[in-house]
Amino acid sequence: MSGTARGTAGPAPLSSLGDPAVIPDPYPLLAKMREASPFTEFSGALVVYGKYADCSRILRDPRASSQRHRSLLARFRPDQASRVRSFLSLDAPDHTRLRRLVSQAFTPRVVAALSGRISQITDELLTSAGKAGGDELELVGSLAYPLPLRIICELLGVPPGDQLTFAAWSASMAHSVQPGFGDQGKPGETDRAFAEFREYFSEMIAARRSHPGDDLLTKLIRAEDEGQRLTVDEIISTLLLLLVAGHETTASLISNAMLALLRHPDQLAALTADPGLATQTVEETLRYDPPVQLTSRVSTGGMTTRDSVILMLLLSAANRDPAVFADPDVFDITRGSGEHLAFSAGPHFCLGTPLARLEGAIALRAIATRIVRPRLDPGSLVYKPNYNLRGPERMVIKFDQIR
Repeated sequence: MSGTARGTAGPAPLSSLGDPAVIPDPYPLLAKMREASPFTEFSGALVVYGKYADCSRILRDPRASSQRHRSLLARFRPDQASRVRSFLSLDAPDHTRLRRLVSQAFTPRVVAALSGRISQITDELLTSAGKAGGDELELVGSLAYPLPLRIICELLGVPPGDQLTFAAWSASMAHSVQPGFGDQGKPGETDRAFAEFREYFSEMIAARRSHPGDDLLTKLIRAEDEGQRLTVDEIISTLLLLLVAGHETTASLISNAMLALLRHPDQLAALTADPGLATQTVEETLRYDPPVQLTSRVSTGGMTTRDSVILMLLLSAANRDPAVFADPDVFDITRGSGEHLAFSAGPHFCLGTPLARLEGAIALRAIATRIVRPRLDPGSLVYKPNYNLRGPERMVIKFDQIR
C-alpha cells in the first residue's frame, strides 16, 4: 500500500462529517470521499480511505496498529494521558491477551442464553408504551436506548436504581471515541463521567472480590489465562468499552433500522408479513446505515510513505461501495449480504457482535408483530451530535395500536 495516498485533499475536509447539516445524511459526501480516496489531510499525517477493498485490507493488515496515541496526530490533554486504554487501542501481544481473557466471560453460549431476557424486556417496554395511551411513542427513549442499557447493566450486576446514572455516563463518554477533529463535545463533562465511572466500579470490583456474584463483572475478575488476570485498570477500561460500544451502538442500530423501514414502506411491509426477516433486516441496516461510521489505524512497516500516519477508514462509505454491493444506496432487507464492515474486521472484530445482532433482531421482530401501522412523524427526527456513533437522538412513531 506504500505510495498509494495522494498529496491532495478530498472533496471536502474530513471535519465536514461533523457539520450538523451533514449528520442526518452524510452519504452523498461519503460517496464523494470514497471515490476520491485515498487522499491526505493535515500535511500527509492522515490518509482517508473509503473504498471497501482498501478498508478491508487495512483492517486485516498486521502492520496496521491500533495504538492511536502513538500517531503523528495524537492529541492528549494532561488529564487523559494516564488513562488505561481498552484492548481496542492495543496491539498484539497485549491485545491478544486481554481479548482472550475478556472473551471467556462473553461467549456465544452466554449471549444465546440472554434471548429470553431480551425478549421479556422488549415486551415490557412496548407494553408500557401501549398502556401510556395515545397514538405515538418516542422510539429512542421508549425502546432503542433502554433495552441495551438494561441488558448491559444486568450483565454487569448494576442495580436497577443506578441505571439512569449509567445512561448519563454513556452519553457523555461516547464523545471520547470521536476522532481528533470537529466537535469534541464537552471535555469537562466527559472527564467527570469517566472519573465517576471509575470510582463506582473500583468500589464494585472490591465488593465482588469479597462477595462474588453471577454476573459479567465477577467473570472478568475471575478470568485467567496462562496465570494472568485482568488488573483493576484493565477491568475498568473493558467495562467502559462494553458500556459505550455495547449500549450506544446497539441503540443506534435499532433506531437506524426502524427509521430505514419507515422510510421504505415496502420493506416494512415485508418484515411485517414475515417477522423472520428481522435478522436480515439487522444485517442490511448494518451495511446501509451503520451505527459506527468510521475507525482508524496507525501505519507502520512502510504501509504509507512514512510511519505513524493515521489511516482513517470510512466504514459507512465502504459498506456502500458499488464495486462490492449492487445498488448500494438501496435498502433491501432480502439482500442477504454479510460482507459489510460495520463490526470492523481482522483481530479487532467486535466481540459484542452476537449480542448486538440478537438485541436488534428481537427488537425489530417485536415491533413488526406488535405495533400496528407505524409511521414516522418527520418533524420529530433529531440526530445526536456524535458523527461517529451516529443515530437518532429522538424520533416519534405514530401508530394505530400496540398489540
